[in-house]
Amino acid sequence: MHKSWRFIPSFKALAIALCALAAVSLCISGAWAQASKKYVLMSSSGTWGLAQDAAVTSNGGTIDYSHAASGLGVAVSSDANFLKNVMKGSAFGAGGEDQMVQWVEPDRDGVDQEDLSQEAVTPGNETFINEQWNVTAVQAAGAWAAGYTGAGVRVAVIDGGMYNSHIDLASQVDVAASRSFVPGFAFNQDVGTFWHATHVAGIIAAADNGIGTIGIAPDARIISVKALHNGSGSFQAVIEGILYASDPISAGGAGADIINMSLGATFARGGGNTGAGGLVAALNQAVNYAKSRNVLVVSAAGNNGLDLDHSASVISIPAQSGSGIAVSATGPIGYGVNWPNGATNFRHPAYYTNFGKSAVWLAAPGGEDSYSPSTQLCTIPRCCGGSVTINCWVHDMVMSTVRGSGASIATYSWADGTSMAAPVVSAVAAIVKQRFPNFGADDLKAFLAQHADGVGGNDPLRPYYGKGFVNAARCATEGGDPSQVAPIMSLHPGPAVAAAQHVQLMISKNGSSSPEISFSLPTAGHARLELFDLAGRKVGRLFDGEANAGRTTVNWNSKAIGQGAYFARLTANGVQQAQKIMLMSR
Repeated sequence: MHKSWRFIPSFKALAIALCALAAVSLCISGAWAQASKKYVLMSSSGTWGLAQDAAVTSNGGTIDYSHAASGLGVAVSSDANFLKNVMKGSAFGAGGEDQMVQWVEPDRDGVDQEDLSQEAVTPGNETFINEQWNVTAVQAAGAWAAGYTGAGVRVAVIDGGMYNSHIDLASQVDVAASRSFVPGFAFNQDVGTFWHATHVAGIIAAADNGIGTIGIAPDARIISVKALHNGSGSFQAVIEGILYASDPISAGGAGADIINMSLGATFARGGGNTGAGGLVAALNQAVNYAKSRNVLVVSAAGNNGLDLDHSASVISIPAQSGSGIAVSATGPIGYGVNWPNGATNFRHPAYYTNFGKSAVWLAAPGGEDSYSPSTQLCTIPRCCGGSVTINCWVHDMVMSTVRGSGASIATYSWADGTSMAAPVVSAVAAIVKQRFPNFGADDLKAFLAQHADGVGGNDPLRPYYGKGFVNAARCATEGGDPSQVAPIMSLHPGPAVAAAQHVQLMISKNGSSSPEISFSLPTAGHARLELFDLAGRKVGRLFDGEANAGRTTVNWNSKAIGQGAYFARLTANGVQQAQKIMLMSR
């Protein structure tokens, strides 16, 4: 029997494509496998220079990584006394032996997933928009109507591997800037069929392409930064990922405006007997460095159900790291019941979320799964045609993009957790950044809070909401200095990159026995046009070669393909467009 997966502290998920997470051997460098150990070090001066290099080498270590501007680095040594000796001098203020942490930990919770498997999806005009209660909850359409979709804003997702070939993400991910800090794996590699980073990225910026789901900021640019594999990763990888994302492109970084970290772990304050105190301090420094670069770090508050106001003995990181912001989760109970007249209590605090005024900055939709009876089925219509019938409690979770199985490029799944709430805030931050390009990290942080839907100071829910429940429409239309507002390029949401490049895919005589397919390019260049079935499997390549500027009509044999629904995907000028094709019999 297959089970759903409970992931602590970041999320739990139910994949549409039935899956079980495969066992995986974590990639551990030779330095870890042998007597040598790695140590994360933080300089006492705030920068890393010759003094730090000398302190490492003079105490029998070698430098594995260093970042001059942040004062953070990693040393390798086989000397058991290395850390103690290197900390005796004045070069370093904190340090600790690096640790592998299960930032996203699988834990079977016993909920039957056997009947929740649906391999295929039906493309349409945002097929699952009726499932996306989170979009409604934060009033994203109000921001889009005002012309703000996150266009021009770069959001780094520090997480596991990301499936950038997904139909909703292929045009959104900056592949050139994406990086892996897990040795032996590329940024777009991981295990299983869910892929946590893929789900998170879709919540932020799934394309407005008439297929699947849509992101809260559908024109934002995603940078995939892989620091985890199968949910595990070292402090070194997470810290390096933050520093890389924070640095400008001119300095070899990713040039992110916002960093999303839907991951977390809980440690005893001061490190306790885990020896993590120095590592926690180094992570604080990395998050603060991001702020110094005017990059806002948004983190999941965690799913331990902890009152962080009254848990003095523990710390949840990166939720309570440095100057970033932490996001708690909310979700409805019974959204799919008698749809469209189901529950609309989108701001109900999720039972699993960490909370506390001292830790939580904002609340956002993360999903629920506590509706009872758990065996009751609910149906929500797809757009446009068909429906999704599944256990009612599943509809209360958050639907987004996932890896899927095989060659599928169009698989979606539900998940819930603060991991699903954090990217909503990251996306709304992207909307604010588009509107006010000169805003720094502190400006974004304050503006999000000022234009959230707040609660009173004595409200018993205040610890769950922090400064309030995030509101995209208010952030796009209220407050701010008009002189700082960026000019709106378009009054309607859409694939901004594709529009800017004037790449267009056109289908005429759709619904006939021989639809006509053409595309238009602004300049001559290479183009590839592929046809996929409803499960995301490629069934044909209709064009692959050099095309002239202007319109190109594709000659294809529709008789060789069976009657039914398909979608065509055009790749040209570095962007992608896709459209649904209905092929009828003669």
